[in-house]
Amino acid sequence: MTTPTVPTGVPPTDPAERVGTRVDGVDVLGALSPSRAGDFMTCPLLYRFRTIDRLPEPPSVDAVRGTVVHKVLEDLFDLPAAERTPERADAMVVPAWQAVLEAEPALASLFPDPDEGAAIGSWLVSCRSVLARYFTLEDPRRLEPAERELYVEALTDTKLLLRGVIDRVDIAPDGAIRIVDYKSGSSPGETYEGKALFQLKFYALVLWRMRGVIPKRLQLIYLANAEILTYDPDEHDLLATERKVQAVWEAVRRAHETGDWLPSPGPLCKWCSHQALCPAYGGTPPPLPVPVTREEQQAPPE
Repeated sequence: MTTPTVPTGVPPTDPAERVGTRVDGVDVLGALSPSRAGDFMTCPLLYRFRTIDRLPEPPSVDAVRGTVVHKVLEDLFDLPAAERTPERADAMVVPAWQAVLEAEPALASLFPDPDEGAAIGSWLVSCRSVLARYFTLEDPRRLEPAERELYVEALTDTKLLLRGVIDRVDIAPDGAIRIVDYKSGSSPGETYEGKALFQLKFYALVLWRMRGVIPKRLQLIYLANAEILTYDPDEHDLLATERKVQAVWEAVRRAHETGDWLPSPGPLCKWCSHQALCPAYGGTPPPLPVPVTREEQQAPPE
């Protein structure tokens, strides 16, 4: 029997895991972020590969472009309002890329020789183009976000820890809260809007549990085609989201107990890094790692 080939690259990262802290003094059932919940709803086997096996994935120029653009938009609000201009954002792209590369040196493999300089230059131009579209949607000189890259977490009544990192939180003078998320891709069609909004409803649920206030507006800013998707949640929406998240976790728990991490073939498979290991494509997953304790599951990566 041959040993399955594990993809090369970098381990998948979840911002909530990267900045989360161990929960002390509470018997926590488990932890879930919108990214990991989305993985399981897309494909339970993908959830296993990313969360349990921690299989590396080749870096993507599109994903890293999004990381660089997010960093520029976060750092832009450190500047005085009058300096938050397209020209200043343009100048911040290279330092942002250098900071991302310093944090994850493996990303240098995105641009192999011999044409590295030209490839990076073209890619940086694409980052600047995405950023330029942002200024057609908002004027950052007129905004003063209350929070940026805000880590949030809350325990449900069932002791499930919900956690995530919100790109931006705006608070109006009357106390109304707006949750904002930047997307470097294009807006989805109507069929997929619900899936896109799940992430922000998840954040809204956690923020509601933390602060006792239901966010007034959820806002997705799609930079590839310069569109904004908004939604105004209510208590019914957030309670339904909580039930959905709990159901996802129960399904995760059953998969842990049975070892049945079933693939869910679909259109997104063509972008999956793990097709060679997927039974739906004739592959064999690697043996499951030794089970970890609940405390180890909750601890952030070193």
